[in-house]
Amino acid sequence: MTKAEATTLSKKVGVSGGRETLIDVRGLKVAFRSGQTETLAVKGIDFHVGKGETVALVGESGSGKSVSALSIMKLLPYPAASHPGGEILFEGQDLIKATEREMQAVRGNRISIIFQEPMTSLNPLHTIEKQVGEVLKVHRGLDDGAVRSRVVELLRKVGIRDPESRLADYPHQLSGGQRQRVMIAMALANEPDLLIADEPTTALDVTIQAQILELLADLKKEFGLSMLLITHDLGIVRRMADRVYVMRYGEIVEDGDAEAIFAAPQNPYTKHLIESEPKGQAAPGAPDAPVIVETDNLKVWFPIKRGFLRRTVDHIKAVDGVSLKLREGGTLGVVGESGSGKTTLGLALLRLISSEGPIVYSGRRIDGLNSKDMRPLRKEMQIVFQDPYGSLSPRLSVSQIIEEGLQILSPELTYDQRRERVRHSLQEVGLDPDSLDRYPHEFSGGQRQRIAIARATVLEPKFIMLDEPTSALDQSVQAQIVDLLRDLQKKRGLGYLFISHDLKVVRALCNDVIVMRNGKVVETGTAEEIFAAPREDYTKALLAAAFDLKVVNRGATAV
Repeated sequence: MTKAEATTLSKKVGVSGGRETLIDVRGLKVAFRSGQTETLAVKGIDFHVGKGETVALVGESGSGKSVSALSIMKLLPYPAASHPGGEILFEGQDLIKATEREMQAVRGNRISIIFQEPMTSLNPLHTIEKQVGEVLKVHRGLDDGAVRSRVVELLRKVGIRDPESRLADYPHQLSGGQRQRVMIAMALANEPDLLIADEPTTALDVTIQAQILELLADLKKEFGLSMLLITHDLGIVRRMADRVYVMRYGEIVEDGDAEAIFAAPQNPYTKHLIESEPKGQAAPGAPDAPVIVETDNLKVWFPIKRGFLRRTVDHIKAVDGVSLKLREGGTLGVVGESGSGKTTLGLALLRLISSEGPIVYSGRRIDGLNSKDMRPLRKEMQIVFQDPYGSLSPRLSVSQIIEEGLQILSPELTYDQRRERVRHSLQEVGLDPDSLDRYPHEFSGGQRQRIAIARATVLEPKFIMLDEPTSALDQSVQAQIVDLLRDLQKKRGLGYLFISHDLKVVRALCNDVIVMRNGKVVETGTAEEIFAAPREDYTKALLAAAFDLKVVNRGATAV
């Protein structure tokens, strides 16, 4: 028997790599209609998942990976979405042809999904008990007592401490990691055969990412799950997947065993994805460069008020005695988990929130200045936010967005002069100057972040706070933004306060690093010192989660 004949026979009998095939996608096409225009987002792809196997669909935003996964559960916005061709065979049943009643028996029961952003996936008006329990009531018909018992068991299994006390909580009362654990509990409630994980850790800190990946690996082993992992994070794929399918522009350009793909990728696009991870380490900053921003023992305490008279009974110490110094042309990285005080520190340095303690900008105390006195300095102190789509007004064109600061802070400029500054700024960040009259929704995520950077740099600042500027972007786009920030810094001598939980990007961009936890600095030093020889256990845990974590492919344990 030839190899081709053996492959054909294995498909007929439903065997994949020694495993029985659970789901087999053949020639899948997905189209979206807007008015009279139809766009083919997925162009006839084939992939399959064996029982007990973890398969990853990887690619950049817009590649079609999430659309393909949502097609399995028929969760696309029909009738705007359609399937002009293909089959999705789940144990022999074609889900594309399945009725809505038949799909209801499959969704949340035989096939479950974990979404990327749990805060928007969970209902803010329902308690945790009601949301997890709803899946059990719909598919198993359990009474309230049995539901509560099962919900407690599931929450405990996914690592929620003291689950009985969290049943009445709402999503906003949980941390990001806890919300994702609740999503996993919902997905596992009926012990499904296939678990689809759509970017399950993108919005989480590195230590929480590590915990969630370890949890998924353990649960996969315990329940014998098959898993379809949708992600652009190749580090997660390397740790978790048995096999990989690489997608680009709605097509699969390469597939194979995960180890083989990473060891010897064949397709140029796959090589590009693997090589695009931020690499290298920033050179030490110049010790004699002028100091741009400096603070000593800075505090930001938020009062806790209770009682009828709303008396202050305690404080949330968001920033508690932080000292730092940022020099011209240097980048100071601020790292730590969510809630550590990173963003609050940056906002205080920009005088966007109240604080206690000296803040010195270019040799001048600014902590006592009012908003009117601060206005002339706003040109020199700018900010770039995490989510470019959320920080850019959808009602304004790119030109209007970028020139808004010029209108307020440089009123002496004429319309033509502002327009020319906008064009130059777009060109500087690598965008077509002729696109200045387009709107944010017409650009990709990476392009929108370039627009946000152009909005900050058009004012020719000296100091920019970068608040998680790459966390919402694909890995290859992250590398491009890091290169852009380096180029702008070298050209203009900018000082960056770079806030991030992505330590690979921090290592590539930052000269110095401070590590924060619970509002305090637990460790500080040059980037080389922090990454090569961390002193504190907390810093070591962050670095281990970002660089050293390895999850056994078949779902054993994290080491």
